Amino acid sequence: MDFKKIFPLFSYLFHPLFISVYAALFYFFVTRNYFYPHEIYLILFQVVILTLFLPVSTYFLLKSLGLIRSGIMLSEKKERRLPLAFQAMFFLVLIEHSLTMLPIPELYFFFLGALISSVIALVLLLFHFKTSLHMVGIVGITLFIIGISMHYHIRFVNLIAFSICSIGIVASSRLYMNAHSMKEIVIGILVGALPQIGLWYFWL
Repeated sequence: MDFKKIFPLFSYLFHPLFISVYAALFYFFVTRNYFYPHEIYLILFQVVILTLFLPVSTYFLLKSLGLIRSGIMLSEKKERRLPLAFQAMFFLVLIEHSLTMLPIPELYFFFLGALISSVIALVLLLFHFKTSLHMVGIVGITLFIIGISMHYHIRFVNLIAFSICSIGIVASSRLYMNAHSMKEIVIGILVGALPQIGLWYFWL
C-alpha cells in the first residue's frame, strides 16, 4: 500500500475548508423531507459561499499581498492567524444572519461549535501553539453525525464507523507528512470535540 499517495489524499479530502459543506449536505440529506427544496438550496449556497469560497478567496488575496507564502495547508504558525480570524468572522456571519432564517438548531449549534473551535485555535496561535485544524474538522463532523443519529434515532452505523476510522487515518496522515506533532494532533481533537459535545446540551 502506497501511503505516500493515500495520506495526502485524505488530507485534502478532509481539509477543514470542506468540513462545513459536508456537514450541511449530510444534515439536509437526513432532514430533506422537512424543508422545501428552495430553502435547502438557499442555506447550502450560503454555507458554500461563507465557509469555502470566501476563505479560499481570502487565502489567495493574502498570498498575493505576500502575507502568506506556504500552500493551502498553511504550515507556518504565523501565516495561520489571519485566515483563522477571517474564518471565525465568516462563521459568525453564517450563524447570525443565515442560519436564523429557518428553524435548524442542529446545524446552528454545529457551526457555533465550529466558531468556538476556530476562536480557541486562534487564541492558541497567539501563544505560538499550532493546533491541527484537520483534527478539529474531522472530529467535529464525526460528533455532529453521532448527534444527528441520536437526535433523529437513526442508526448511521456504517457512516459513524467510517468517520471514526477517518479520524485515525487523517491523524496518521498529518503525522506521516510531518505536518503536526502528536501533541498538536491531540489538542486538535480536544478543540474540535469539546465545543460540539458541550453544545449537545442545547439541541439533543
